[in-house]
Amino acid sequence: MGHENLIHQNLLLILALFFAMALLYVLSQRFRISYPIFLVIGGLGISLIPGVRPISIDPDLIFLIFLPPLLFEAAWYTSWNDFWKWKRSIFSLGFGLVIMTSLAVAFFSVNIIPGFTFALGCLLGGIVSPPDAVAATSVLKGLKMPRRGLVILEGESLVNDAASLTVLRFAIAAILTSQFVFRVAATNFMILSVMGIFVGLVIAHLLYFILRYWAKSSSITTPITLIAPYIMYVVAEYFNWSGVLAVVSGGLFLSFRSSDFLNYHTRLQTQEVWATVGFLLNGFVFILIGLELKQIIHSLEGYSIEEAIRYALVISVIVIVIRIILVYLALFLPRLLSSKIRNEERSPGLKLPFVIGWAGMRGVVSLASALAIPITLSDGTDFPHRNLILFITFIVILVTLVFQGLTLPFFIKFLKLKEIDDYRPEVEQLEEIRLRLSKDSLNYMDKHYGKELQEYESMAKIKEQIMRSITMSELNLSEQNDEATARSERKLNRKVLQELVKLRRSLLHTIRYEKKYDDSVIRDMEHSLDLEEARLAKY
Repeated sequence: MGHENLIHQNLLLILALFFAMALLYVLSQRFRISYPIFLVIGGLGISLIPGVRPISIDPDLIFLIFLPPLLFEAAWYTSWNDFWKWKRSIFSLGFGLVIMTSLAVAFFSVNIIPGFTFALGCLLGGIVSPPDAVAATSVLKGLKMPRRGLVILEGESLVNDAASLTVLRFAIAAILTSQFVFRVAATNFMILSVMGIFVGLVIAHLLYFILRYWAKSSSITTPITLIAPYIMYVVAEYFNWSGVLAVVSGGLFLSFRSSDFLNYHTRLQTQEVWATVGFLLNGFVFILIGLELKQIIHSLEGYSIEEAIRYALVISVIVIVIRIILVYLALFLPRLLSSKIRNEERSPGLKLPFVIGWAGMRGVVSLASALAIPITLSDGTDFPHRNLILFITFIVILVTLVFQGLTLPFFIKFLKLKEIDDYRPEVEQLEEIRLRLSKDSLNYMDKHYGKELQEYESMAKIKEQIMRSITMSELNLSEQNDEATARSERKLNRKVLQELVKLRRSLLHTIRYEKKYDDSVIRDMEHSLDLEEARLAKY
């Protein structure tokens, strides 16, 4: 009976947190503040309410439940072409920056924290070095960020988790065994990375054939995409290879080949399900970061709060400054060393590297890594400085997420960043694709249904609709209109079309209560309006 009560209490707590998360998200939208920042502050506020029990969660569960789907989702929506185009910057930041930050944190922490060893410093560095992609992209949403910067930030987040977790693994092993051989560590790093990627690609290929040739229904396809990251992660970790790189490589492959096995219905359903799952998992972890503070402070033995805060703030400053310096080095050093790179790539300028450096907010991986530190050593004694490392990690997350997250929009607006590379506006690309598709449709109708177009009025109406679409696209792409006029016209068109969708939705709502039509017909019409509204929202 007591076990059942405990389950009910935990379930009630989780549901209450999800409800609090939803309310905090609504407030973040109202105040136009990135929701991860709001959730961390909200979790912090909830933890300080008298009577709220400290929340403890198994760190292995954080890695297993949260990490695979979040990485898979990030990989799924990453453009492979963009990722490959900027691979040098992505890998130099994803791996090089993590290793250099870990070494820098190790060097400084040994000098400022009494009794701290170099291995403990590397452990702390590995924990606080990887930025969180969700935090950065949610803060950057709606802001004018050059495409290169967004691609580098998102791509970096896919590979830096693997690097940081590898540093973490070796640092813990060195502390537990009191041994560390660089040659062995480097060899193991190569093996676990390569084999992790291999496992991810093998499982992705198997799932690809299942999804393409057997699973023809969205009720099967969507669940398979949900369990795919867990299969990749668990299999790779079972062999002590990189589960993170398995999920990333498998996710990139399935995303690249998704048009082969997803039709419009499965694509819509999969997108909606993943959007919901991604939000719930991310939100839960960010609110959990805030809730953990109370327990971390209570566990902080051997240090005063003032000492711990001082160490944490110094490490936070080091992490921020080192990242900015290393971003400049990663983007400019190859240009200095290679004339080929100078000729093929435009200079990133001085503003973009600063923004990429400032967008290094820490989040879910840092929290999970800190909580994953063993409580005791192999001889049964307490793991040295574990609670202090937890506290420093929490403060680094809080400082980078809240301070950098709130100031990042200001810097972007103040610096007035402009597009560096020759990326055409998405609106123009969409319009051009729409025009080409419409013209091909018109040619197809004239070629195959010439006679029917003359006989049936309904067929003529279809052709007329396509011709109107062509005229609209040609007007929008016309060079006769200057950019300001074209933007104003597109804005007006979208406003009118959105109002018409709203009107039709209101009329459909009225029609529903007339009970003259089947519910299935009403739902189908509602779905069409949803699709149209979604298109207008992206237009």
